Amino acid sequence: MQPGGEFDIQQLMAQAAQMQQAVMAAQQEIAEAEVEGEAGGGLVKARIKATGEVLALTIDPKIVDPEDVDTLQDLIIGAINNAMETAQQVAADRLGPLAGGLGGGALPGF
Repeated sequence: MQPGGEFDIQQLMAQAAQMQQAVMAAQQEIAEAEVEGEAGGGLVKARIKATGEVLALTIDPKIVDPEDVDTLQDLIIGAINNAMETAQQVAADRLGPLAGGLGGGALPGF
């Protein structure tokens, strides 16, 4: 605020631009981040981008049983879901501090 209680709009605009740059940088980091999830004690592993794109799926041959396809399917789903949870945590970790700044007085008047 300027003397007299008025908002300095230029300062507000500069802070908004900095916040926007920080959010864009965090979004880029998230888009490039890769995470891994696993199930069955590591018998099935999924590697994904934090955006949700599945990059790789590794299945230990000893878990492949033609008589028990249901278990393998469950393990694949579990590994992918585990990776997605990790990806969501990566996004929250990177964007959380920025979101907290909006309500914490980083931008006066908001």
